[in-house]
Amino acid sequence: MTTLNVLLVTYSFPPAGGVGVLRAASLARYLPSEGIRLDVLTTCNASAVGTDSTLLKEIPEEVRVHRTFTLDLPFGIKKGIKKLILRAQLRGGPAAAAAGPGKPNLLKRVLQDVLLPDPQVTWLPVLSRAARRIVKERKIDVVLITVPPFSSLLLVAKLRKEFPGLSIAVDFRDEWLSTTIDLVSFSRSKRALRLASAAEADAVSNATAVVAVTEAARREIGSRYPHEPDGKFQLIPNGFDATRLRRSFSAACVRPKEKIVATYIGSIYGSTEPTTLVQAVKSLPLEVKSRFKLRFIGHIEEPRFREALLELGDMVELTGFLPQDEALAAINESDYALLISHDSLNVSAKFYDYIGAGKPILALVHPGGEVRRLLEELRAGWWVGSRDVEDIRRLFVDAAARGNSLGSEFQPDLGKIAMYERKVLAQRYAVLLHSIACRQREVDSQAAAAPYAGSGE
Repeated sequence: MTTLNVLLVTYSFPPAGGVGVLRAASLARYLPSEGIRLDVLTTCNASAVGTDSTLLKEIPEEVRVHRTFTLDLPFGIKKGIKKLILRAQLRGGPAAAAAGPGKPNLLKRVLQDVLLPDPQVTWLPVLSRAARRIVKERKIDVVLITVPPFSSLLLVAKLRKEFPGLSIAVDFRDEWLSTTIDLVSFSRSKRALRLASAAEADAVSNATAVVAVTEAARREIGSRYPHEPDGKFQLIPNGFDATRLRRSFSAACVRPKEKIVATYIGSIYGSTEPTTLVQAVKSLPLEVKSRFKLRFIGHIEEPRFREALLELGDMVELTGFLPQDEALAAINESDYALLISHDSLNVSAKFYDYIGAGKPILALVHPGGEVRRLLEELRAGWWVGSRDVEDIRRLFVDAAARGNSLGSEFQPDLGKIAMYERKVLAQRYAVLLHSIACRQREVDSQAAAAPYAGSGE
């Protein structure tokens, strides 16, 4: 197999922590054993929820990591500014956006109508220069750009202009225009929506391949570009790392005696907000509520989400961000993995850690979404509609009735689950990267031969 030179572009990379770095980290860990010489272009000061140095230790030494500076604001400052904007909107009501030029409105205009498609766009000038240099110096065959942040899509057209024959793959960890932009986007202004649509269309047009992590997202993205060949849109899902899940972890938390422990890992934000969960749990009979301990491990985006969870009193535990090993340890010590998703297309990375850990899932999900489909296909747990308070209430009543003994009620499809192991998925990704590079070499060969085809010599 010919060695393939690949440049992976990712805004966040270890030692930055959080679920957003896991796909890039796993590709960097496993692609070098698949005939790929890998360079990684990332930032040295990414705005991230925390740090996890254990992820960096797993990156092979032969992977060359190029770190550049970004003007993006640190995570804490950015969240503080977003809180100011939200408070101003709440005070002003629907008319706030049309109010006079007060400081909150000026700040909102700068952040939400200038830093588009997202605040990480400030990385683009440095990113573009660094990417062009690395492509030339390292003789790159394929550039793989993983998003979000979606502003990195703007790099595609810039590279295509300078390197017409370069293979470029765009990796959508989240579908953007139908779901993410409404649920978690920093800005939802008309200008933001217009620029987002243009940025995605430009990137898809100039990309060699577009990769989605769910079949629903693959179809959704492809449906917006019917003039593009269907083969351009590929599916490689997220997954779990079996080597991490097999480790012997030290206890992250002391397990409460005679409690049914349900643990949630990951951020709480627009697409995972817990309002209906809180309403349902508060309505449970006292004897049922007293049976549960709900643990939330990860960043909580807005104060109102934290305040809602704290209404559950002693039955809830808010841990904050933990490195991946410690978060998985907490899952291993739980009776259930708790999942919340109002998103119909995207599947959060935590879902795959849950199924890899072998824990039954209590899922509050979009009734017609991809998470529901996967739960049923893998027999990985129980689901109800994420906005249905009465069904959520019944989900917990049923879990209390089962207690700590699942018996024959939980029989996951281990064969199908094994297909989502990250090493297996990296092998699939390597096949895709080799294939698009091979096709490009064939195109280059045909172009080189074309001047002689009609010469008669």
